[in-house]
Formats: sequence, structure tokens, C-alpha cells
Amino acid sequence: MGYYLNSNKVYSLYGSEADSPYFVDKTLLLEELIPLVESGNKHICITRPRRFGKSVMAMMVAAFFSKGFDSSSIFNSLKISGTPKYRKHLNQHNVIYINYSKAANLSKSYDEFIARVEMSLIRDLHKEFPDVAFWEGASPIEDLELIHEETQASFIFVFDEWDCIFHKKYITGDDRERYINFLAALTKDTGYVSLSYMTGVLPIAKYSSGSTINNFDEYTMATDDKFSEFFGFTESEVDELYCRYEARVTERNVSREDLKYWYDGYQTPLSERMYNPRSVVFALERNRIRSYWTSTGPYSEISTYIVNDKDDVKKDIALMVAGGSVRAEIEEFAATAMNLRTKNEIFSAMVVYGFLNYEDGKVHIPNRELMDEFSKTIRRVEAW
Repeated sequence: MGYYLNSNKVYSLYGSEADSPYFVDKTLLLEELIPLVESGNKHICITRPRRFGKSVMAMMVAAFFSKGFDSSSIFNSLKISGTPKYRKHLNQHNVIYINYSKAANLSKSYDEFIARVEMSLIRDLHKEFPDVAFWEGASPIEDLELIHEETQASFIFVFDEWDCIFHKKYITGDDRERYINFLAALTKDTGYVSLSYMTGVLPIAKYSSGSTINNFDEYTMATDDKFSEFFGFTESEVDELYCRYEARVTERNVSREDLKYWYDGYQTPLSERMYNPRSVVFALERNRIRSYWTSTGPYSEISTYIVNDKDDVKKDIALMVAGGSVRAEIEEFAATAMNLRTKNEIFSAMVVYGFLNYEDGKVHIPNRELMDEFSKTIRRVEAW
């Protein structure tokens, strides 16, 4: 077991999630992934707003497939255990799980960030495959190709928060392109990949024809219904969680209507309502309704466009705070732009990050929790 390769940490982290009293079983996502693993060389990227369970699902994927440990004690009681190919794939694969936010938060430059990732991966590969004649000074990509050539071993890659590096102040435009090239080289046109499973907030940026990761099939919340049921909580799932809450808590301060008013408001392309899962769980665990959103990172950046009233956006924000909706043309790739130039780009970024919901060609503030965040922004600006 290594730091990235067949790491024990995903077993312990996902096991802790599964033991939570407000855990929701989403393991049937694995049934969707197994055929991709069997066919080999498949690549998917699932993007969702923050706090929609992406990291938990990434840990689940790694904990199920990885041969680094026996996770049957977790999965035997979950939905995936009732599917035909459960035993065939449980803990049978080499899994490289990388949460890029870890290295990004520990680094002060792109070079330091990518060096951390590469050195950790090289160390894991050399430890796991000691009989392979590695070349001195080779890259992890060359090591993986050599391992596959000599042993026919293949790998499942699980990349969590692939885009977190884009939000670091030390990253330049050139750094972004270098990072995209790294991801493309690691996964594209290689025989050692069984599956690449990648999650983040931002859609994969098409910076240039030479650096596009065009081998990934992308699934976003605004335009793709596939995989939607596995991210966020549905009405029936929140109903079930509330029943558990009623059974556990004697003095209840949270009503079922509170959960809907505060944390509902998102939807899939097929119009199924979705709740912010992190806030629902926090409210039930702490027996208190409040905003559990933290106004940091991208929200702070986007709020500058509101404050500066770029492209008359202030008027539309005021209308939405009053409960209205505004017509907009949403282009999800606009969220990857370093400078948001138009109102539609600003609203597109807000949809991608989960600050607005997009429905029938219009954007609106989805719930009370986000309404509070927009109201705070307004109150900070004297002119408003």
C-alpha cells in the first residue's frame, strides 16, 4: 500500500462515512462503472458544485476497486453487493487515488505542486513493483508504461478535485496549460489505464487544441442527466434521513419543511429536485437550521463582479434576492475563464459553483441558504 497507489486511507475514510447515521447508499454508481473497467481505457469526468458529495463518491470508487485491502465489511451490506459482478471486482484492481487539493494546499508554486504529485507516485510504483527495471530519472508516466509492458498490470485512476489548483493564487495561465498537459499525458492513449474517474467543480477547460483532455466524457449537473442520482439528495432520500432524525432526536429543532426551504432548489436536466447534501446532514447532526455554506474561494472572487456591477449584473442580482428569476444563456465552460467578461459568463460561473440554479432558460437563487449568502454580499456594499 502506498500514498496514492492502493492507499488504505480511502478505506478508512469511506468506512467512516458509511458508519454515519445520516449516510445515504449511493453504491449503485459502481454498477455503472464496472462495464467501463471491463472494456478498458475509459475516461469520465463528473462535475458538480461544491458540497455535492463528489469526494465521498471518489473515495467510494477507490475503496471498492482497490486491491490494497479487504473492504467487504463496508460493501457487503450496501446496494452494490446485490449486483451480479460485485465479487468479481471487489478489491481486484490497482487503484491510484489522488486528491489534488492535498498537494495544492501544501505547495507555494506549480512546480512544487506537481513535484509532490510525481515524486509520491514514483515512490509508490517502485515499492509496489520492485522487480521492474525502472530507468533512473524516468517520469511516473514512463514508469507506468514500463510496468504495463513488463507485467501487463493496469490501473484505475481516481482523481478528486482535479481543478482545485486553478483557484490557487500562485497559478499562472501557463501553469494551467502545463497541468492540463500533465493530465492528458497521464491518461490519454495509454495501455495501462482501465478507467479514469475524475471529479471537480469546473468542466474540463478547452484551452487549446494541443492541451485539450478530449479523451474524457464529461457529465455536468446542468446539461447531463446520467449519474445525477448519485450526487445530491433526492426528495425520497431526505424523507428517509428525516425519519432517522425523528427516531434519534428527542427535542427536534428541525422540521422537514425547514430542510426543503433551506437546502432544496437544485435540479437535474430531467427536473428531479436535488438538495445540498452537506447542509442537510449538518442540519440534522447539529439539530439546527442555519447556513452551512462558507463564503470563500470562488464565491469571494465572483462577488467582486457583483460589487463592481459589471455588465449591469447588480440589478439582476437584486431581482433574484427579491425572489425573481433572470433569463440567461449558460455556457459552463465560461466558469474556467480567468476573467469573466459578460453577465452571462458571470451567471454561468455561479451556476457551475452552485450559487445559482438554472431552469428553463433562467437563473435564480435556489434556496434560503444561498439567499442569505447573497444578502450578506449586498449588505457589505454601502451603495446597495
